[in-house]
Amino acid sequence: MKRKLSIIVVLLALAVLFTACGQKQPAQPAGENNEPAKEQILQYATDGEPAGLDPHKVPAAASIRIYGKIYNSLVDMDENGEFQPELAESWEQPDDVTYIFKLKQGVKFHNGREMTADDVKYSFERILNPDTAAVGRSYFSKVEGVEAVDKYTVKFSLSDPYAPFMAYMTSVYASIVPKEVVEEKGNLMQTACGTGPFMLKEWIPDNHVTLVKNPSYFMEGQPKLDGIVFHIMPDESSRLAALRTGKVHITKLSPQSIPLVKDNKDINIISYQSNEYSYLGFNMTIEPFNNKKVRQAISLAVNRPEIVQTIYGGNAVVSGPVPPSLKKWSIDAESTEMYQYNIEKAKQLLAEAGYPNGFETVITAGLYDDIRDTAQLLQKQLEAIGIKATIQNLESGQYVDAWKNKNHQMMAGRNGSGSDPDRALGFFFSTKGSANVWGYSNPEFDALTEEAKVTVDEAKRLELYKKAQEILIDDSPNLFIISPMDYYFTRTELKGFNPDTFNTEDFENVVIE
Repeated sequence: MKRKLSIIVVLLALAVLFTACGQKQPAQPAGENNEPAKEQILQYATDGEPAGLDPHKVPAAASIRIYGKIYNSLVDMDENGEFQPELAESWEQPDDVTYIFKLKQGVKFHNGREMTADDVKYSFERILNPDTAAVGRSYFSKVEGVEAVDKYTVKFSLSDPYAPFMAYMTSVYASIVPKEVVEEKGNLMQTACGTGPFMLKEWIPDNHVTLVKNPSYFMEGQPKLDGIVFHIMPDESSRLAALRTGKVHITKLSPQSIPLVKDNKDINIISYQSNEYSYLGFNMTIEPFNNKKVRQAISLAVNRPEIVQTIYGGNAVVSGPVPPSLKKWSIDAESTEMYQYNIEKAKQLLAEAGYPNGFETVITAGLYDDIRDTAQLLQKQLEAIGIKATIQNLESGQYVDAWKNKNHQMMAGRNGSGSDPDRALGFFFSTKGSANVWGYSNPEFDALTEEAKVTVDEAKRLELYKKAQEILIDDSPNLFIISPMDYYFTRTELKGFNPDTFNTEDFENVVIE
């Protein structure tokens, strides 16, 4: 999915300073009596080290949190799921397979060069090039050509009608990048040069990442902040302590931290239903996980309601492949056979698969506290059917490497479903899906999701995706577990932060009073 992350190890060892593409630092405006105004620097406690900053190559959440503020896509999505202009001023669809975008004029990259249609063409050709190993390549599998009609007009020609196209155009994986910076650096892993509201100033591995305001940002009056400092703090208790003392203004914490701050007048708690789900994934290229009965047995041994209560304090819902936040696209997974907690049936399936006494395995987990805790509870639950699992907690870069290289047996993690069901289904589980690292392939599932992509009739799409989800749950290449409420904990002096399902970290209107 992405490039090798071994470079990150080197960076960590050397504590290299990363810088943006030749940007100028913004001058600070004068306040009263010609005194310099107080800088508006947002201090953010983040839970992981970025695994690189290339928006076309890196899917790690710790990376997206940062590069999502450096780059823009052509289109954005508001809190209601409606498409809004971003780098594109407007668009039209003259027929089912043609999209024409008019670009905003005068938009500049952080190196000072104006963004044009050639940059859009280059960015999408880079995404579509197999050598790039772009995360979002399968998003645009129906794109046959990208043409720079003139300096500010881009035409996309598709092979077939493609229902998720506009939703995918809002993705960070569809960010517009400058050709000259990519060619100079080889990739955008260690550098950053976008059109976004913030520019990269420095990245000191295992310590912090600093962004500064883009003084030439195309959205007038934004951002209001002068900069953001991301303090890398994998441990939740450290993030909570930093918030309490005022060292940071904002962080994400688990619901277990709510009782610890609920009476603190200096801290606000902001919650919303996420479009993410936690999962336990199987490497289906190895034994015993290439056996469907083994995967089904594990599904029946997982007590999902217990995970909701124990790990999330009831602040989550049981989820299928498409989380409940996508509403009509999500099926009632709890009513399916594979979601019924049934230890005896699980033992029977294991015996039929040739493992009457269970087996030993490894659950690979990342540094998210809730995922580590989920892995520990899964370890305990699986003991009931004789499966003895060792937990392997990896650093962010190592985890991403293990994921993309299939260097795992079972993997506990969390996925985002995006804004269209195709991401939750085809992207992760179709045979050619860019994020299918499980070795899963089912021709019937592929046919359903491919048909759904080119079906513009919504009722028909709903029917196709319902059948696809039922197949996926029965095959169990992943066990879909829960979809959590997300919680931001903020200092009361932070104003203007209003996250929602589709825009979780928009800081462009945030101020610190």
